Amino acid sequence: MPLDTPRTEPQPERLTAHEARQRLEHARNTRLTQLQAIGDTAHTPDDHLMSSQKDAIRRALTEIDEALARVGNGTYGSCLACSTTIPAERLEILPYTRHCVACQRRAM
Repeated sequence: MPLDTPRTEPQPERLTAHEARQRLEHARNTRLTQLQAIGDTAHTPDDHLMSSQKDAIRRALTEIDEALARVGNGTYGSCLACSTTIPAERLEILPYTRHCVACQRRAM
């Protein structure tokens, strides 16, 4: 199939709770592995890059935990700012996102 051929299979509007949990657990496990790898790396006490990476991973873990809570309470996949449905494609790329693209852009 040529690269410019449009996709014809239907795309789901929303992920199921099970799919969302699977993706979030995968993202969580990946971040925990990254955090462990950074911790296992020898570095100097004043290595600000390692500290920044650890902080970013910890923030992502917090966002993942918050997304898992949203799955539990039924609000996963809805933008926290405008309540619209976040497209499944965006959730595939960033499963713990809290905002649709438009609201995320406004926040920047």
